[in-house]
Amino acid sequence: MARKTKRAKLNLTSEQHSMLKQLSKSRKAPLREIQRANVLLHYADEIPILQIQQLVNVSRPTIYKCIDKALAAGADAGLKDYYHRPFEPKIDDSAKTWVVNLACTKPKDYGLAAELWTYSELAKYTRTNAPPAGHLCLAKAVKATIWRILSANEIRPHKIKYYLERRDPDFEQKMQDVLMVYQEVNLQNDNKSADAEYPGMITVSVDEKPGVQALSTVAPDLPPKPGCHKSVGRDYEYKRLGTVSILAALDLHTGKIIAQVHDRHRSREFVELLKELDDSYPKESTVRVVLDNHSSHISKETMKYLKSRPGRFVYVHTPKHGSWLNLIETAFSKMARSFLRHIRVSSKEELKERILKGIAEINSAPVVHRWKKFDLEIA
Repeated sequence: MARKTKRAKLNLTSEQHSMLKQLSKSRKAPLREIQRANVLLHYADEIPILQIQQLVNVSRPTIYKCIDKALAAGADAGLKDYYHRPFEPKIDDSAKTWVVNLACTKPKDYGLAAELWTYSELAKYTRTNAPPAGHLCLAKAVKATIWRILSANEIRPHKIKYYLERRDPDFEQKMQDVLMVYQEVNLQNDNKSADAEYPGMITVSVDEKPGVQALSTVAPDLPPKPGCHKSVGRDYEYKRLGTVSILAALDLHTGKIIAQVHDRHRSREFVELLKELDDSYPKESTVRVVLDNHSSHISKETMKYLKSRPGRFVYVHTPKHGSWLNLIETAFSKMARSFLRHIRVSSKEELKERILKGIAEINSAPVVHRWKKFDLEIA
């Protein structure tokens, strides 16, 4: 039966109209919201109720409810259902708190083997142990019950979110020291003329990339073939031939990389890199080295060599767990994304040769690596 009251006008703002228009064409929103968005749009365009019913294909009571809510509380209210609770909840707040407290512990604390809870295991443990604890309403708790309780409190005990513990008490100061060095280098590079020689203080970024695998194919690679397969074909199996370590120094003034490839990265290999750095720069210059606290960098053998070259090298240490502050990592990233990507070799010696060849290719067109973000805020 049609309403005999005077038709009220629904005024929509441009934002509301745009929102309803977008919702009415959505393929992901709930069907009821799409239908209600169409109802409100048609009603705002003063289309008769009977015609709206035919266009949207919903009942007239549904149309009236939607319009009444929109007229009373706005377009957003017309899209939603009124919240109602047909009966009082069977699971009281104390029982929900018990479940949340349980989810904030680990299964191993209760003699179980698992490290993290799953919803199924939580439900099983709850059914067994909640009634003796005075929560009889949880005697038949199922996985969905546990999920609703934990979701309401934004608890996900089955997931791990990793974080980094700040183990260096001087993290802030060391970070500022490193950033000051980068800022000074940027100023040096900006004020350097085209024919200028090295400055009195030369800054290089040094680190190691250990564990680069020498992998060999067990069958020949198949090249792309038009009309057959458009990518390189490779057998899934491979042979491990060992690993090598790349010891590298990135010149922050020229962008060139001084690198060595060794089977291991001990103090003696690091001293060899320092000797190559010593031979690469003018004798009157001081080489400032940005590096981490790896044992080979501060070992007795390394310190003995540094004492034999007094005033030649100056260390600037990055803080613990702050390797991202070392610009050489950008060069290692470039290697991993270029010549080391999908690499296959027949021996470790071939891997060493190709790494040095790849670094020579990078040095043929060097790019100066610059640190640009100096207003870091570390939580």
